[in-house]
Amino acid sequence: MSTSKDSLKERLTRYRQIKISVIGRKSGRTISIPVWFVLEGEKLYLLPVQGSDTQWYKNVLQNPSIRIDARGVEAGFRSAPVIDGNGVKSVIEKFRDKYGVKDVTKYYSKFDVAVVLAPVLMKAKATER
Repeated sequence: MSTSKDSLKERLTRYRQIKISVIGRKSGRTISIPVWFVLEGEKLYLLPVQGSDTQWYKNVLQNPSIRIDARGVEAGFRSAPVIDGNGVKSVIEKFRDKYGVKDVTKYYSKFDVAVVLAPVLMKAKATER
């Protein structure tokens, strides 16, 4: 029998996009948007499309709690900014390996920051669809 955690990880290995939910730094409301990601071991990496100018990135700097939804399986994470040059470069390379240099260049306009997620809740939950 598979657990919810296994189900989340399994989904993350199959999908190219997830939905993240962050708390708006001004509104206090939950904001959900689709993003690309890279899963490596237990770590989940995000690359803001407009780098440090990306709104969801600014929101997680203020409130590092973030939820992900991998097509019906959700989990809570704690985000941490990646701001050192070598760390950011490493995340960019992971994205280029997964999505291709052409698409990363096409959709991403600023490469000054990245985000790494660490699990907060070990239990993922399936949501009704």
